[in-house]
Amino acid sequence: MVDLKQLASKYKTPLYLYDFTHMQAQYEQLKQAFSARKSLIAYAVKANSNLSVINHFAKMGSGADCVSIGEVKRALKAGVSKYKIIFSGVGKADEELEEALKEDILMINLESEAEMHRLEAIAQKMGKKARISIRVNPNIDPQTHPYISTGLHENKFGVEIDVAKKMYIHANASDHLDPVGIHFHIGSQLTELAPIKEAAGLVADLVRSLKAAVGVEIKFFDIGGGLGVIYKDETPIDPAKYAQVILDALEGQDLTIVCEPGRFLTANAGYFLTRVLYEKQNGSKRFVIVDGAMNDLLRPSLYNAYHKIETVEVEGEKTPANVVGPVCESGDFFGKEVELPPLEHNDLIVVRSTGAYGFTMASNYNTRVKPAEVALENGKDRLIRKRETFEELIADEEEFLQNV
Repeated sequence: MVDLKQLASKYKTPLYLYDFTHMQAQYEQLKQAFSARKSLIAYAVKANSNLSVINHFAKMGSGADCVSIGEVKRALKAGVSKYKIIFSGVGKADEELEEALKEDILMINLESEAEMHRLEAIAQKMGKKARISIRVNPNIDPQTHPYISTGLHENKFGVEIDVAKKMYIHANASDHLDPVGIHFHIGSQLTELAPIKEAAGLVADLVRSLKAAVGVEIKFFDIGGGLGVIYKDETPIDPAKYAQVILDALEGQDLTIVCEPGRFLTANAGYFLTRVLYEKQNGSKRFVIVDGAMNDLLRPSLYNAYHKIETVEVEGEKTPANVVGPVCESGDFFGKEVELPPLEHNDLIVVRSTGAYGFTMASNYNTRVKPAEVALENGKDRLIRKRETFEELIADEEEFLQNV
C-alpha cells in the first residue's frame, strides 16, 4: 500500500502520483485484445505527456498519437520509434508539417481538403512524398459528454465520407502524397459499444470501396481511442469485445489496426494529493479549502467531471462539503456535496483517477506554479517532474522588464 502521507511530506502538495504498474497492465490488456491481427497501440500523448510516462509505454512497444509538433518531439525524445508516430489535429501550421516530414514519421492524419493541399505543396517544395491518413467523420453520436464528442458533423473534426473519397482519389494520383491509412475517432470516455461498431462498419466499407473503385491500398485502419474508464459508476467497454467489433468490421481485409488509447491507459493510474488549508461555513454551506486548484486539475471546472475524493487517515461523521481551491474563480472546485469527515489544517485529501487530462491541462493562472509529478513502480517512488518555482515561471518575462 502506498504511504500517501510520506509521499506528501517528501514531495509537498499539491502533487500528482502515477502508478506505472497499472499503466502497464492496461496496455498489455489492450495489446492482448488485438493479438489476433497486426496492430499498433499508439499512446495518445495529450492524455499525459510527461516524458517518463511516454517512455514507459515506448519500452513496451507503443507508438504515439500526437496532436502538435511539440508532442511529436516529446515522443521522439522519449524513445518512440519515428515509424510508430502519427501526427493528428485539426490545425497544423506549415512549420509543423515541414518538421513532421523531416522527421519521417509513420503518417500525417489530415482533417480537411485545405490541409491536404497545404501538405501536398509543402511536400512538393521539399521533394518528399508524405504518408497520410484521412480522418473520416462518420456522423455518429458517441453518447458521451458534448465537449469530448468528435464524430458528429457539428464537431470540428474530420471530413464526411463523400469528401474523404474525393481526398483519397486526389492523394492516390499525387506524386507527393501516399494514402496509407484511414482514421476515425468519434469521441472520448466511450462506454457504449454500438456507436463504435457502427463507425467501424462505415469506415471499413469505405476502405473496400476505395480499393475496388480506384485502387487505393490502405494499410493502416486507425480506430482512434476513446475507451472509457470508471470515474464513478460507469460500466466500461470490455477490450476483448471492443477488439472483436473491429475485427468483424474488417473481415476479409489485411490491415494493421491502429488504436490510440490515452485515458484508458493512464486515468485510473493517477492520484492528485492536496492538503486542507481551512474549513469554512457560509450559512448552511460547508467548504473545505485545499492548496490544489483548478489550475492544477481543470476537469471538474471544465466538464463538471466527477472525481472520487477521499481523505487520508481521517475519521469522523461525514457531512456534505464543497472541496474548493484558492483560485479567484467561483468555478474553482474539485467536488460538490462530497461526504467528508471534519477536517483540519494539513489533513490530506486524494482526488482519484487523475492520470489523464490532469497535469497536461494545468496552467499558471493566478501566478500559481505547477505541481510535481511522481512515478510509483515496484514499491518505489521517483520524481519525474520537479515542482515549478516562481523564478522559473517569470524567467521568460524578467529579461524584458525595464526601469526597475
